[in-house]
Parts: sequence; C-alpha cells; structure tokens
Amino acid sequence: MKQVIDAQLVAQHNDKLGASLQADYEALGGMLARRGIDIEKITAQAQSFAVAVPSWGVGTGGTRFARFPGRGEPRNVFEKLDDCAVIHQLTRATPTVSLHFPWDKPDDARELAQTAAALGLGFDAVNSNTFQDQANQQHSYKYGSLTATSAAARDQAIAHNIECIELGKALGSQALTVWVGDGANFPGQSNLRGALERYLDSMREIYAALPENWNVFIEHKLFEPAFYATTIADWGTSFACATQLGPKAKCLVDLGHHAPNTNIEMIVARLAQFGKLGGFHFNDSKYGDDDLDSGSINPFQLFLVFNELADAALRDGAAFQPAYMLDQSHNVTDPIESLMNSAAEVQRAFVQSALVDRAELAGLQEQNDVLQSAQVLKRAFRTDVSPILAMARLRAGGAADPVACYRASGYRDRVASERPAKAGVSGSGIV
Repeated sequence: MKQVIDAQLVAQHNDKLGASLQADYEALGGMLARRGIDIEKITAQAQSFAVAVPSWGVGTGGTRFARFPGRGEPRNVFEKLDDCAVIHQLTRATPTVSLHFPWDKPDDARELAQTAAALGLGFDAVNSNTFQDQANQQHSYKYGSLTATSAAARDQAIAHNIECIELGKALGSQALTVWVGDGANFPGQSNLRGALERYLDSMREIYAALPENWNVFIEHKLFEPAFYATTIADWGTSFACATQLGPKAKCLVDLGHHAPNTNIEMIVARLAQFGKLGGFHFNDSKYGDDDLDSGSINPFQLFLVFNELADAALRDGAAFQPAYMLDQSHNVTDPIESLMNSAAEVQRAFVQSALVDRAELAGLQEQNDVLQSAQVLKRAFRTDVSPILAMARLRAGGAADPVACYRASGYRDRVASERPAKAGVSGSGIV
C-alpha cells in the first residue's frame, strides 16, 4: 500500500508520545476496570470503527457570498484521493471515500478504482447531483429535478442517477445517496402533493435500476435552496417514500438538516425500529445546516445519537449496519485537519456509547429513576476516552496525534507547491 506520509516520520512521532500514552492508557484502564469494563475490549471496538470521507470535503467550501480557495487544495479526483489517503493513514478510521458525480466523474473508472486500492482506500455510497446545472446540460434544474413539471428535466435527472449507479458498480460501491433541492420558494409555486408524486415516480425508475445488493439512501433537508417548502424536508417524508419504494430504500440522516433543538436521537431510534435507518452524514450546526466540524458544537448530542445506535445494534445484531460518512464544509481550516479531528470525534462518541452500562440503565428505566438514568449516560459521556482512541490508532499503524504528525510532515506545504491555484476550479464543488 502506498504511504502518502513517510512511515518513518509517523513511527518517530509515535515513539515520542509512546511512554505518555501508555501511562494514560493504563490509568484509564484501571478506572474502567473498577467499573467492570475491560479497556482492551473497548480498544478493539474502537479499531473496528470506520467512517467514510466525502471527496468534496478535502476541498475548501464556501458560503453564498464568497469562497476563499485554500493552499494546495485538490483540483481533481485523483488529488482528492491523495488527501483522503493521508486522513486514513494517520487516523486509521476512514477507509472509504464517498464520491459525488459529476464533480468526480472519471474518464476511466477502472483506473480510479486501481488508484484508490493502491492507496488502501475503497468507495462508500456514490452521490448524484441534480441541484446544480452542469456544463452543456440540456435541461435546467432551476425549477426542480426529480419533481420538475418538465418531463424532460425529470428524465434527465433520472438518467443521471442511473449513470451514478453504473459508475458506482464499476468502483465497487453498493449504495446511491439521493438528495434534491427541489421545492418551492413561494406559496402557490407548486402543487405540494403533485411534487411528491412526481418525486416518487422518478425514484421508482431509479430504484428499478439498483443492483440486487445495493441500497438507495433518501436524504432529507429542512430548507435551502427551497425556503418555503422542500419536497423531502423531514424524516417522516423520507420514511414514507422509502416505505413506498421498497426494502432497498433507506433513510439517510444528516445531523445538520434539522431545525434547532430537534431530537435527532429520537429520529434515529424510530428509523432503526422500523428498519429504515440507512446511514448518517456527520457534521455539526449552531443555527441551521451549517456543516460545521463534527462534535465542535454539540458533542453530547453526537453521543446520544450513538447511544441509540448502540441500543439498535444490541437489538438487531449483525443485520444493523448503517453507513457512516462525514459531510462538512471547511472554510477557514485545513480540510485534512478538520476531517481527521471529526473522524476522531465521531469515533469518540462511538466508544463512549460502548461504556454505557446497558443492564443498569434498563433497570433504572424500569424503576422510573429519572435522575440516575440520566447519570448513567452522563458517566459514559464524561469519560475521556482519548487514550483509547490514540492507542487504537497506534496499534493500527496510524498516528497517536494525527494533526501534530500531519503538520510535522509538511504535506500541506508540499502539495501547495505541486498544486498551484487555478481560477474557477474548486476542490469541493460547493460554493
């Protein structure tokens, strides 16, 4: 496997931190042992965790007002893979990449798959794009794509999604994520029921093109760019559509796509209960769909989401396999650093959820002991599992401190000289 960061540098970095990490790990192990928890078992669970990196996430994002290009940002899908490989090499938690078409459409899918494999990467769900008009596109999506009143525009959007499936098959992906910005900005602009009927008709054609072992993930979003009425605005609409389409249709939950103070963990529980939880796009938000770094604003909510996922895994066993992906926009930070930190924060919540004493919690809930039930969760959340995360990375060949190791490598300076900024070319596709 090709090492993007020099392996000797990573080893030297780990040697410097090894003694301190071992001491912290043993201290945490002793504390957990007094609670009846085997730290080695938890570390093994940490090593099993994986979250996909979005190809567009390694580029610089932006807002509706401006975009400020970053140093050495990737200019094509192959450079994106190099950046994604750095993240996985140092965190050992991001073995797959989620591609977005047509931003990442390769001339040769086989070449792209071989390049990824050489970097130790695979491909997660592929994503379609019918929320932007592309160069030389015949029909505009200004007034909708899968829900458009124009049959030609709908057919074009359907064909694009089917093309994404074919590309995904060639790359070894097994899922298609469909998000549409379709909706209305004015009352009366569209027939609300009719728009959803057209969406379902379009999705039925896409669903019929899915291979036997594939899923389609329906992503909902409360608002933007449709500010009055978004066609797939909430988990209820997503659930209803997934149910109408069939067993290969699942719901995808983006943590930023909800109104402030929404109980997202309850949505997770409901979708898992009815077998329609397909996966997650992890990020964080303060006001709306901000796409901030995961765990940067509300780490407790992230933990509560994983608490429900841990409960679902116990109830449903091996059949419960939701797809995990980061989905963030990095405007003022180095995207590689933000994605490494975010992968660690999502992994942290996963590990903390494994510390919850399920038997004790069930007993307290049965007794209606409200305060102590909450304290069982808080005890797990307050436990600093950083030594477990670092040890899991170390044992898997990653970096004990990924950001420090990355900075010491000089990777950003190197690619900045190799990738001069090019006007009009974005590494993310999102402005």
